[in-house]
Amino acid sequence: MTTGVDERLAGWVADDFGLTVVSAVPVGYGADASAELWRASTADGGEYAVKLSGGGTPAGLVVTAQLARQGVPGVVAPRLSRQGEVCTVHEGRRLSVVPWASDERALAGGMRPAHWRAYGEVLAATHAVAVTDELAGLPREDHTHARVGAATRDMDRRLRAVGDRTADRWTRAVAGRWRAAADDLATLLDRVDALGAELRARPADLVVCHGDPHLGNLLLGPDGQVWLIDWDDAVLAPRERDLMFVLGGVLAFAPVTPVEQAAFFEGYGPVRPDPVRLAYHLGVRALDDMWSWAGDVADAERPEADRVRALRIVEGLLSPVGLVSLARQALRDLGRWPA
Repeated sequence: MTTGVDERLAGWVADDFGLTVVSAVPVGYGADASAELWRASTADGGEYAVKLSGGGTPAGLVVTAQLARQGVPGVVAPRLSRQGEVCTVHEGRRLSVVPWASDERALAGGMRPAHWRAYGEVLAATHAVAVTDELAGLPREDHTHARVGAATRDMDRRLRAVGDRTADRWTRAVAGRWRAAADDLATLLDRVDALGAELRARPADLVVCHGDPHLGNLLLGPDGQVWLIDWDDAVLAPRERDLMFVLGGVLAFAPVTPVEQAAFFEGYGPVRPDPVRLAYHLGVRALDDMWSWAGDVADAERPEADRVRALRIVEGLLSPVGLVSLARQALRDLGRWPA
């Protein structure tokens, strides 16, 4: 008998993965509105992250299964279904079961030097893995960012048109923030377009990248152990696609200090990141975050608490330690930003 869990979900897990779920607690981590995540306990004493995913592809599950087989530390492989698959499909969503690694999130502030070194080791091992036939099917970085560019321009038109009397307070608030930064955002998109064209003309070696290895996707264990989770954005890309998350960080409320960077690179090893690629990826990420979070603020169908949180994130992106500022400084260091 299950308690605290949807009987339908428990039935799927039992039929597909051979596990008897006795309890399941919803977990609110993550920004994917199409996903649901539970911490599930099973009759044999195991604990698992059970997830229903509505967007993207199963690429992240394929990657973690492959990385674990190749001995990459800090990666939790999914439990395979009775048919040997990394996930099953129910009602148009993917069901996956992954062993629960840790309750301690890096964002809670527990990162010590040993954790930073282990974090570096995980990304170094990931970037060094052989690209097997299974991994060769991952998305490939092509430096085109067409979706981000189109979405940014559309959001710019939308928020510039917001009237003070026709929109609610949160839409007016984010429109004001956007308009104040509009010139910088337009310049950033123009420079990113130019960098993309430059980088398409000089391809780099592509490695397996996590794609989104910020501290919110890092779990901590004792003795400096770490686990990198949520591989939904895994991609074959230049290593700078991942390293930008350490070289300054992308979270305004958790900037990476020089001491933390040094500990990370003790684990990662010596590397000379390409400043042009770093600037490109920082710029694309800044624009992607800006239009998407601004859109959440302006979405009157969302709960007010979600809109307030999204507005704070937009303000963080535009702050002196935020991602827009980091991208602008990276371009300025290259001499690619107007004086």
